[in-house]
Amino acid sequence: MPPTIPRIVTPKRFGPPLGMYSHGMVAPGGEIVVVAGQVGMDHQRAVAVGDVGAQTKQALENVRAIVEAAGCTMGQIVRLQTFLTHAEDIPGFMAARGEVFPKYFPNGAYPPNTLLVVSRLVQPELLVEIEAMAVKPAAAAVGKRPAARARAAKPKAAKKASRKR
Repeated sequence: MPPTIPRIVTPKRFGPPLGMYSHGMVAPGGEIVVVAGQVGMDHQRAVAVGDVGAQTKQALENVRAIVEAAGCTMGQIVRLQTFLTHAEDIPGFMAARGEVFPKYFPNGAYPPNTLLVVSRLVQPELLVEIEAMAVKPAAAAVGKRPAARARAAKPKAAKKASRKR
């Protein structure tokens, strides 16, 4: 497995996860990308009011857009946290996730996910909110900063040269 892909961790005494998630993951070194809770909104309005499946798919698509804008893929997500406003929406959430996860995580390495049921979200028509954490590979993180490092190194080198005189 390439070092830029998170590795699933399952203790020997644990059984398989109860769903499409991993018990744990080890992430390769790099930059952490934290995604604020994403809801079932497309631009400024909630999609499919009352439909947890459609809102789940939109929230995951919003997560994908942010992760990709940060230079990662969905496969580099190492943690999800999901909030639902109704326990009876769990089956609809699971079904929607079951539809889209194979596309987002084609190798079947699903990130750990905590699912919580809360009293409500910021807007009452929102039924699901999903937070994410990804790790941008160290090579990508290093590749974008050499100019900053070179600029930072020049003053130090100049100071050392002036001290020697």
